[in-house]
Amino acid sequence: MQHPTIETGRYTLTAQALHWLTVLLILMILPVGWVMMSLPTGPQQTWMLVLHRSLGVTIFAVVVARLAWRSTHPAPPSPSGAPRVTELISQVTHWLLYALLLFMPVTGYLQSADGRPMSYLGLFNLPKLPKDKALGDAANVFHHRGQWGLYTLVGLHVGATVWHVAIRRDGLLSRMIPPQDQSGSFGDAQ
Repeated sequence: MQHPTIETGRYTLTAQALHWLTVLLILMILPVGWVMMSLPTGPQQTWMLVLHRSLGVTIFAVVVARLAWRSTHPAPPSPSGAPRVTELISQVTHWLLYALLLFMPVTGYLQSADGRPMSYLGLFNLPKLPKDKALGDAANVFHHRGQWGLYTLVGLHVGATVWHVAIRRDGLLSRMIPPQDQSGSFGDAQ
């Protein structure tokens, strides 16, 4: 028996939910980071830093869950007719995006080697790192530079999706959304 994603040509509902949760978290963390950096040092900036770091930890956990799920639930086949080079670019971009979505929270966490505790939404603190200013400073540089890689890869991902939907019209997006009936409502496709 074939795997359900191979039979339906769609990602599993779990994979879809984890994907869209990742999108939501990225759409939240970026403006929080931008606002945080524009605020003067003080309680508001500290609160935004806690929120930004907490979102980063959540993204890390969701991406680990996505990778664990993906290891046992392969991706559905790509739309037919896609050139092999396009498929290769897609795979490389996806894996780089996964790597960067893990790298960014790790570098964010390593920044706490400046001696400050790292709180998760004020509920609990993550394990404190030994004070290491050089490590914290290096992590800060990598974290700030990594954001440009994230913007680039997310932009490529969105651009490729738009290309598949608007130009190729090959049904690629339907792999990542639940089936819809003829009225456009979510449900079992007839």
